[in-house]
Amino acid sequence: MELLKLEKIKDGKYLKNYELTYRNKVGKEKKYEIVSRSEIAGPEAIGGRVSGVSIVAYHEDKMLLLREFRMGVNRFVYNLCAGMLEEGESLEECIQRELYEETGLSVGKIRAILPPSFAAVAFSDVKTQIAFVEVDGVFEDHTSENEQITAGFYTKEQVRELLETEEFSSRAQIAAYFFTLS
Repeated sequence: MELLKLEKIKDGKYLKNYELTYRNKVGKEKKYEIVSRSEIAGPEAIGGRVSGVSIVAYHEDKMLLLREFRMGVNRFVYNLCAGMLEEGESLEECIQRELYEETGLSVGKIRAILPPSFAAVAFSDVKTQIAFVEVDGVFEDHTSENEQITAGFYTKEQVRELLETEEFSSRAQIAAYFFTLS
């Protein structure tokens, strides 16, 4: 596989659309579309920048899950607290800010932050990190008028039930499943 050409097709407010031209393994040209949250200067820059964080949060023996309306699928899904890094912000600052904005909670302790990983390799170069944190506080709504989020703490038994009956983002589904095994 060889990338021959990278061309920006559309420059949206939050996403930039690119068309990639590849030579496939049998020598034929193939067009492929991707989206990115950042400007891609050239082939070497694809997937080179961490743009946000997903937060797997716990309080005592319960897991934090958000039930939120996602416009991209036109429905409520269970998700992790997550968000994009702001200019000049550290990952730890982003974790604290996003957790507070989406839930009103504060970080008690950061257990681990995994190395960067791709969020949706089939159509995007977006790279995020996953943080595991212990949280404190009480739920408060600090979301924008464009977000509808209900945060809650769930026991292992409650999470097992949700996994059987509700829709999740894939990252939240994986985290929730492994929470039920611990």
